[in-house]
Amino acid sequence: MHHDELPHEVILAIERVLELGPDADPLDALSNDFNPVDILNGFFPDEGSLAHIASVQAHLIESQRELQREIDALQAELKQNQDPTRMHLIQEMISDLFGQMSRIREKATESEAVVRNITKDIQVLDLAKRNLILSMTTLKRLQMLVNALTQLEDFVKEKKYADVAQTLAVRICDNSFVSMLKHFVFRRLSRYPFLSNRTHPSSVFLKFGSRFKNFKAKSGLTLIMILTPCKSFLSLPGLQTAETVCSYLQDPSKPVKPSVIADACSVVDVLGADVRAQMIERYVAIELKEYRRIFRTSDEAGQLDNISRRFAWFRRLLQTHEVEQGRAFPSDWKVGWHLLAKFSEITRDDLAALLSKTGASLTVKTLLDNLQLTAEFESSMVKKWATPFQEMLNITATPHSAPPKTITSAFEPHMGVFVDAQDRALADMLAPHRKGRGANTPRPSLDVEHGGPGDDDNKTIMVLPSSTELFYFYGQSLEQCAKLSTGKPLYNLSTLHKKWLRIYAEDVLIAGLKRQPSLTTDYCQTTALELEEKIRGKVNEEFKEKISLQAERDQFLSVISAAIVVQLRELEAACEPAFTAMSRSSWGTLKQVSGQSAYTVDLVNAVEQVVESVKPLVEQKKYLRNFLDKACSLILAKFTNSLVKSRPLKEIGAEQLLIDLQAVRACLLKMPGESLTTTTYTRGLTKSTTQLETLLKVIVTPVDPPEGFILNYTLLIKDASFSNFQKILDLKGTPKAEQNNLLDSFLTITSTNDDLEGTSFLSSLDMDPAGPTQLSSNLSSPGGSRVSLPLSGGGATSETSIFANLTSPGTSGPSTGASVADGRPGDQRQVFSDFRRFVSFGLRRDTQPPTQ
Repeated sequence: MHHDELPHEVILAIERVLELGPDADPLDALSNDFNPVDILNGFFPDEGSLAHIASVQAHLIESQRELQREIDALQAELKQNQDPTRMHLIQEMISDLFGQMSRIREKATESEAVVRNITKDIQVLDLAKRNLILSMTTLKRLQMLVNALTQLEDFVKEKKYADVAQTLAVRICDNSFVSMLKHFVFRRLSRYPFLSNRTHPSSVFLKFGSRFKNFKAKSGLTLIMILTPCKSFLSLPGLQTAETVCSYLQDPSKPVKPSVIADACSVVDVLGADVRAQMIERYVAIELKEYRRIFRTSDEAGQLDNISRRFAWFRRLLQTHEVEQGRAFPSDWKVGWHLLAKFSEITRDDLAALLSKTGASLTVKTLLDNLQLTAEFESSMVKKWATPFQEMLNITATPHSAPPKTITSAFEPHMGVFVDAQDRALADMLAPHRKGRGANTPRPSLDVEHGGPGDDDNKTIMVLPSSTELFYFYGQSLEQCAKLSTGKPLYNLSTLHKKWLRIYAEDVLIAGLKRQPSLTTDYCQTTALELEEKIRGKVNEEFKEKISLQAERDQFLSVISAAIVVQLRELEAACEPAFTAMSRSSWGTLKQVSGQSAYTVDLVNAVEQVVESVKPLVEQKKYLRNFLDKACSLILAKFTNSLVKSRPLKEIGAEQLLIDLQAVRACLLKMPGESLTTTTYTRGLTKSTTQLETLLKVIVTPVDPPEGFILNYTLLIKDASFSNFQKILDLKGTPKAEQNNLLDSFLTITSTNDDLEGTSFLSSLDMDPAGPTQLSSNLSSPGGSRVSLPLSGGGATSETSIFANLTSPGTSGPSTGASVADGRPGDQRQVFSDFRRFVSFGLRRDTQPPTQ
């Protein structure tokens, strides 16, 4: 049976048998991806190796015979290993092994039972010992607790709260004792079978609970003789420590020494943070009870126009607290912060309800006035305690709850009223300047200087008054909003700023391109960066990464780019008559070379006139350099296109164009002037004109003899491109009959020269160039971004500045085998690209008549 491919298991088995290594026969590397073409190319790497096909065939036959001998040997070995007698013996041995394993398992089970019977009594005694030790330790600690409670009763009667705190900390609040109570209470009676019910530790613990209840009834002031975890074990009522202390603090008929209150607070500290929080919370609730009653949202005092009374009331409360009751609390309790946090919570909820109730009738003045009062109150609290307001509010936060919000956060959902007011103000301010309406004469900027580090022409620039008014308004509104809120409202304001920056660029600057707004645009994009940094410095952390004015800055750069394109179009229009005359010149009929052509004089005059008019209007060097770079690219591109359009050139015409090119090159070299000429500009211009000179020098060379013409082409152009050589022939105006012979000779000569490249600068030369409008749009796009406006020199340096967006025409000569013409050094050349070509070659070889 014949199959297209072998199974994977068979291939793996064959590879193991053959033990394929790095030096194995390529035919031994069998796999699912086996490709006979690679093997054939290995045997026949080039055309010369085809002469050894007989030896290759003999080698393959010998390899086949060797494989057959190995297969026969393996089949004999496999037949010997499959002997039925040997297989039966192996099965019997496996059966005996399983029997021995079963007997070992039975013996192990018997041994385990014997050991368990021997150690049974020892385990019982060990358990009894552990229970006895645990019971003795528990009874001892219970006796210690009873003694401590008795001692606490005496301390409370004598109001020795310092001793009470020490006793609680040392004896009752000890962590080891609490752990013992937990362990003992939840032990079941069945775990102590050796004790009677009368002497069981549980009965002792119940007696202790009864004793504690009696002590709690006699404790008087603090009732703090038991730690909080014991409440759940004893099932006793909740402690009333905080309420008791507060009642003493507020009862003038029962004066208490400050030292006594301080000792009582130390007892609360011993009981834990939860007891202390309960005490502070109760005190704060009592102090703010009157505030809730007076400033209800349904009463007149609780309305928005009386918000200042709320803050005045709290300041009086805080002063009373610090002078009277507050002295009784330890400073590390920060009871004043707790009062502030609770007051902020109540006030924020009230203001949120009032603002929501006001709805659409809320005015900007009401919103800002109340927000200003609230912000001033928060700032006064920050100044009083020298602590951030949010940090003081966080004192009441729990680990699993969100941080408390400030009072001013109640205004944030309604700050859209403020943002909408800014939107209307900006619309009114820019209305006279949009779409060219109203006076917008440039004036000296009051706060911006031209240039930066490295520029040698620092001077005050001329900007439109509307731009300075816009950014002054931005600064004022930003400062005002930052004082009131640095959260979502400030972020929304920055979004509004972005909107009006885009409108200003489109409706004011782009609409006024003829009035040279490039200076104003540079001022706007520079100031926009400063505005972005200022907003980032004020807004909350959650919005910092969202603040970006990069798109708006790019839009201002696009306006500058569009302004430069307007100037380039003026240059293009001024030079168009000269290039039209150049493209209409009959270079093919020229008999002799004279001086410069008439069109070059007009071209140089037009370039100098436009450039000298533009220079005074562009004060910043970076934009003037950009204009000059693009102007150089434009002129050279127009020169190249006119040269192509004026073909045929012939030898004399190409010589005349070489002279004209030198005049154009001299004009472009002096066009920037000494202050703006850079090495990059000069190097790029030289490279571009050198390519044109090379093109013309090839055209100047006579086509007779063909070998000399082709040799000169390969020396100057250095490529073996069939289409590029065709372009030279078309530019020279070579007749079609001569072109065919030259193209054949070109293929013959270049096919043996591996040093030639596949492409050159001629590859991008368009033999059907576009019109002037499309050309200028290729140089710079008004809607581009920073990419379309490079700020460094070199606009005319790249090869694509002259031969950009160009395509090569199709060949007009006869087909002479593209596969040969396209073969270039570096490409891996193979004799056979597929197996079918190899078979076809073999058939042709076998059917050829024998040589005589």
